[in-house]
Amino acid sequence: MMDNKTFIIAGLVVALLIGVVAVFMASGDPDGLESTALVVQGQKELTGATPEDAEIHEDLTGKYSYESPMPDYSLGESLGSAGGIIAIVVGTILAFAVVLGISYGLKAAGKPAK
Repeated sequence: MMDNKTFIIAGLVVALLIGVVAVFMASGDPDGLESTALVVQGQKELTGATPEDAEIHEDLTGKYSYESPMPDYSLGESLGSAGGIIAIVVGTILAFAVVLGISYGLKAAGKPAK
């Protein structure tokens, strides 16, 4: 049987491997919410390729907005796939750190005071 530390490290390694491989297998065609938004706005047909000039525009005047530090899982066009790999590795490690911090916080909250 595998101890907890080994299991967590193995899971993190598998997550990083999947993330790195996904950079090379990902489609350039938008999917999910981005693709649905293009269909709803009439910039994309339900079937077929996305037009090159299709962009999502929304008036955010007076609303909260932000710019992602790593938009579309990349660090810019100059780094290419390497930027995508770095962004995914950093994102995976940050997500792991947040979950680990929350789990330690919940564990400490459940212990009786001495």
